[in-house]
Amino acid sequence: MPALKLTKFSATITWLGNVPLTSDDLRAVPVQSLNAIFPGVDGQRHGGQTRAGCTRTSAQYAPGTEIRNVRQFTILSAEELNQIAAKMGVDALDPAWLGASMIIRGIPDFTHVPPSSRLQNQHGTSLTIDMENRPCIYPGKEIEKDRPGHGKAFRSAAVGLRGVTAWVEREGPLHIGDTVVLHIPDQPVWPHLNAART
Repeated sequence: MPALKLTKFSATITWLGNVPLTSDDLRAVPVQSLNAIFPGVDGQRHGGQTRAGCTRTSAQYAPGTEIRNVRQFTILSAEELNQIAAKMGVDALDPAWLGASMIIRGIPDFTHVPPSSRLQNQHGTSLTIDMENRPCIYPGKEIEKDRPGHGKAFRSAAVGLRGVTAWVEREGPLHIGDTVVLHIPDQPVWPHLNAART
């Protein structure tokens, strides 16, 4: 029996972006396509097969420790992006402000799909979802540059809606307009999840 279960859920890629390796900030540059390779995206600031540990992994490693890079892609849903914008009181959020790699439309409650789920397009390109991407202060700084007075609202407005991080499991192209199909782990939720939280 396969360890991953094909679901009825699929989505359309509506936006793709790349944060250049030489960039001093989080802002992504919109592109029509990306070539997903095992280290992520060539020339992308968040690419590489490894990365330095940070505050997100401080319970496991000292900052700067070299670890596997499971944050090669930042993926959000258009539906949740609209919810964040509404909470912030702005008409829309430019995905570039968030350093997004990909925006998709069509999968409900996308931020909370199970970790280790896969998104696979018609070319066979597959991205493995690591986990929910928690909001941080950096998108707010980019928003503030273009929408003064609104940047500080991002972090609280994006809780539970910030999308996910992912890494490349199978190399291949990604294009705006591609359909990605959701595959989820074929296993129950761990029954001790609440008791395990410290």
